[in-house]
Order: sequence, then C-alpha cells, then structure tokens
Amino acid sequence: MAFEDMDSNLNLDELPPPEESSNRPFFIVAALLGAIMLIALVCIAVYALYVRPQQRSVDATQVAQVNIQNTEVAESIIQTSIAEAFTSTPTVTETPLPATITPTNTPVVLIPSATLDPGGVAQATQDPRTATVAALLTQAAQVQQTIVPSATTTALPTAGFVDEVGVPGLLGLAVLFLIVIFFARRFRTMGQ
Repeated sequence: MAFEDMDSNLNLDELPPPEESSNRPFFIVAALLGAIMLIALVCIAVYALYVRPQQRSVDATQVAQVNIQNTEVAESIIQTSIAEAFTSTPTVTETPLPATITPTNTPVVLIPSATLDPGGVAQATQDPRTATVAALLTQAAQVQQTIVPSATTTALPTAGFVDEVGVPGLLGLAVLFLIVIFFARRFRTMGQ
C-alpha cells in the first residue's frame, strides 16, 4: 500500500478516541500492599508493647528462681560436708573419787600454753576442740571454692531469628507472599 492509495478525505473527528489504559489493577495491588504494611505495623506495635515485656518478666522470674535454687544447693552441700566431717569428741565428765583416797592440798602449777620441743623451739599446744573447728572451717572453705554445676542442660539454645519468631510465623509469611505474587501476576496479565 502506497501513500497515494490512501483516502485523503479521512476526517480525524470520526476516529474513535484511543483506549485509556486502566490503572485499576495497579491501585488494587497498591492497596493490598498498603494494607499488609499497616497490619505489619500493628503487629509490631502489639509485640513491642505487650508480648516482649511479658517475656522479659518471665525471664527475670526464671533467673531469680535459678539463683535461689543454686543458693539452696550450695548451702546444702556446705551443711552436708560439715556434717560428714564432724567427729564427736568425748566430753569431760566428772567422776567421783574413790572413798579410799583422801583429797590432799596440792599446789597448782600453771603450765604455759607453749612447750619446748627437744630442739628448744616453742610449740603451742592445741585444744582438740579448736583443731576440730579449724578442720571444719577448712573443709567449708574448700567446698565454697569448688565449682558445682547447678544442673545439666537438656534444652537447645534459643538464639536466632527462627527461635524468636517461630516456624509457623515464617511459613505464614511465605504463603502470604506467594499469594501476593500470584495476584500481582494475574492483575498484570489482565491489564494487558
């Protein structure tokens, strides 16, 4: 078809107006994304203002309970070790003198608490009760220095994004994004 073959008296007013492209699918997708954003912001606000403070108070309570339990265990270990190390010392009982022996007036000689050993060095004599108390205090100090594990852990550590948010939440978000992708493609093909 050549340029000369065209009808020259074609009136431009008789032509139909060009089709306007419809932005309706775009506005629907934009509204859906805006709604998702608003719902996400509301969920974040609920989490920050309601859920997280409760979790912190529960965590603080659990830490306090573990500390109380550890203190009780340490005290019971100390008391048990003291009780195991206890040796009964005989007490001095007053025995009556036999009737055949008559009391005499004997002068009392005070002996100093230190005696001389064969080398001429003074040694302190120890009371058996003082030695027992010293041994008990030494054992209590050793028990306090010994690190005792409070309990064996059987749970896995809770660190990371999946542990905080949860697998069901992640799966729900994945399904939601797949639905958004599906509808976005559907609306895009309808607009063409």
